[in-house]
Amino acid sequence: MALSVVHQQERHMPEFREFYKIYDQIGNIPRPGVVNPQPTHKAVITGPMTYKGPDAIKHELEVVKAGIAEAGAQVEDFFFPVLGPGWLGHFLFNAYYPTEEEYVYAMAAMFKGEYEAVVNAGFILQIDDPGLADKFGMFYPPITIEEFRKHAELRIEATNWALSNIAEERVRYHTCWGSWHTPHTTDIPFKHIVDLLLKVKAQAYSVEAADVRHELDYQVWEDVKFPDGKIYIPGVIAHKTTTIEPPELVAHRIVRYANIMGRENVIAGTDCGYGNRVYPDIAWAKMKAMADGAALATQQLWRRSR
Repeated sequence: MALSVVHQQERHMPEFREFYKIYDQIGNIPRPGVVNPQPTHKAVITGPMTYKGPDAIKHELEVVKAGIAEAGAQVEDFFFPVLGPGWLGHFLFNAYYPTEEEYVYAMAAMFKGEYEAVVNAGFILQIDDPGLADKFGMFYPPITIEEFRKHAELRIEATNWALSNIAEERVRYHTCWGSWHTPHTTDIPFKHIVDLLLKVKAQAYSVEAADVRHELDYQVWEDVKFPDGKIYIPGVIAHKTTTIEPPELVAHRIVRYANIMGRENVIAGTDCGYGNRVYPDIAWAKMKAMADGAALATQQLWRRSR
């Protein structure tokens, strides 16, 4: 059964209709001679969701650990991403559970064992949950910010329940405003969800911050105290453009956050993954720019203390 297409509010704006006619055919990365088929079905839950056990993820973890060992690296230096309930709910619609809460916690129950298996294998667990930020723009007709906050808070509570047996220092949480290369005019402002982000029981928070719609989001942290003992991973490389950021800009972005949160509490990150967002050669060039920019930022931040 095919999954349904993301149905953004801005898709219905008259000024973008011509854009979406083209975008729906080619997607983020145009491929010669390929036209994306338009989905006609969506995945719907019609019975109880049950966890089948850890065998599948244990096999995947073993494969990844073997690759890390072959490369001469250490597992403790890597994180392993798993979906969050809020993200799965983008594409898995409920036609079985009588309440929204039962539906969300059923998804969380499926992930609970996965999360624990990742940590038991020695990895840092990353919860991939763009739904905290990007889902707001998908409701059509639109809902209010307060209604969305209730929607998101339920999913955060379920995520924390699924993490109940895992120490915070073993968890990082990622959210963003979606990987589709569209106008993003209906993104929810970061200030409306920052307190919800901090409710997630994680030590580190990875948040999109390099995209032009969110370049100024650092200002939110000038008014919101970042908790002691936490780590912030702002995106300093965008995944919605093929333009390669200069290392100097990357360094500027890192230093800007370090000045607010403390240099020991910031790690440079990408806005989101590159797969199907930019061409592979562009992705590698962006990674190099991030590494070079991080080196510049390190020089600037530690030179001050000498």
